[in-house]
Amino acid sequence: MPRAGVCSCWGGQVLPLLLAYICYLLLGATIFQRLEKQAEAQSRDQFQLEKLRFLENYTCLDQQALEQFVQVILEAWVKGVNPKGNSTNPSNWDFGSSFFFAGTVVTTIGYGNLAPSTEAGQVFCVFYALMGIPLNVVFLNHLGTGLRAHLTTLDRWEDHPRHSQLLQVLGLALFLTLGTLVILIFPPMFFSHVEGWSFREGFYFAFITLSTIGFGDYVVGTDPSKHYIAVYRSLAAIWILLGLAWLAVVLSLGSLLLHRCSRLWQLIRGLDVKDGAAPDSEPRSQKIPISA
Repeated sequence: MPRAGVCSCWGGQVLPLLLAYICYLLLGATIFQRLEKQAEAQSRDQFQLEKLRFLENYTCLDQQALEQFVQVILEAWVKGVNPKGNSTNPSNWDFGSSFFFAGTVVTTIGYGNLAPSTEAGQVFCVFYALMGIPLNVVFLNHLGTGLRAHLTTLDRWEDHPRHSQLLQVLGLALFLTLGTLVILIFPPMFFSHVEGWSFREGFYFAFITLSTIGFGDYVVGTDPSKHYIAVYRSLAAIWILLGLAWLAVVLSLGSLLLHRCSRLWQLIRGLDVKDGAAPDSEPRSQKIPISA
């Protein structure tokens, strides 16, 4: 019966997955609470202490005037104005920064440190995202598919000579290694050098960005005390697009590399793995598709 089939699917697949999902969220919430709550309390106490010291040093101000000034600073920050420095700070809406913002919109990163404040800008952002997000998904899918097609050929791979199989595995491993260096190692080192971060902070920024989480606690090109080249944030936006495409390829090539390494290990041990199967297993019935 259709209803019985739905109930069976819910009880057999969806419900356990839902429970695992909820448990994973509860586990994350518990760990984050234990790791961050005490540090937040210390920061809050330190901030209140600094406000009291400020009032003691500047007796012409009262508590209400200080709170109003803090509110002005918060409003400026929400609108993308860095309260540090002065009015000569570079604009958040020059072409390079605007290009960077457009990239964070279509990739759904959304750092949260900058957003349109005008009515026209907000309306345009909605329609721009409606068209740009699907376009970005299609672009990354086609780019990832094209790269996979040039990097791997699975048709009758096991029938190739052993040295050919080894070269293919080494080629995939080399691609993954170079990609990791170019996307996840060298850019964080560069960002750390330019922004004055540690490598840990630079790597954290790179991962949070390319995973499209985008907390906004670390964003390139926002320090008013530094002088950035005009195309700095535009280059960062291009790195984001290339990084997202590379990650899409890695998700499929990672399992492929493990599959081929397993086959080579069996060949090295002298096992019969013709047609991709061990001696006691059934022969494969179909080819492995190239695309995900």
